[in-house]
Amino acid sequence: MPEYRLQTPITKEDIKKLKIGDTVLLTGTIFMARDAAHKRMVELLENNKPLPVELKGEVIFYAGPCPPKPGQVIGPVAPTTAFRMDPYAPAMYEYGVVGTIGKGPRRDMVKDACKKHGAVSFAAIGGLSTILSRRVKAVQVVAYEDLGPEAIRRLEVQDFPLLVAYDSNGDDLYQQEIAKYENFNQKTNKGAV
Repeated sequence: MPEYRLQTPITKEDIKKLKIGDTVLLTGTIFMARDAAHKRMVELLENNKPLPVELKGEVIFYAGPCPPKPGQVIGPVAPTTAFRMDPYAPAMYEYGVVGTIGKGPRRDMVKDACKKHGAVSFAAIGGLSTILSRRVKAVQVVAYEDLGPEAIRRLEVQDFPLLVAYDSNGDDLYQQEIAKYENFNQKTNKGAV
């Protein structure tokens, strides 16, 4: 599978060339937000009010950081299960977010929204929190400080490792790989005694 080095903001042309299974090393600014922040943002959008931070053309990382140790920019940070943000994702893509980062499969509503709005959903590997945190070069709380670890943070990242899980064509890496596994499993079980 192809590997891309991308700089934020990611262009629509970059989004179009990304296919499921591609690896991406992302450098630049991304925003970290989870459930509580998304709930507030979608409520603002539904009421035609501005968001507390401009996210058009941006990438949102579904995560919450652990407290940093002395000398660290950020503590260990791992992707949150993306499925939890699915109720909010279509509205965020419609608003203009071009990418999200989480872990695990998502609902069809997200796949459809990626296709409709020319966006992408990335997967980051859970369990690599220390490695991911080393790729974060700066962090700043930019909205909803009262939410503590769920506040919106601006992160400056360098070579942040990602996998394209849902592309702008509506393709689904999880669906494809599960089908491959099931096909392989059926072939191997036919010869089993």
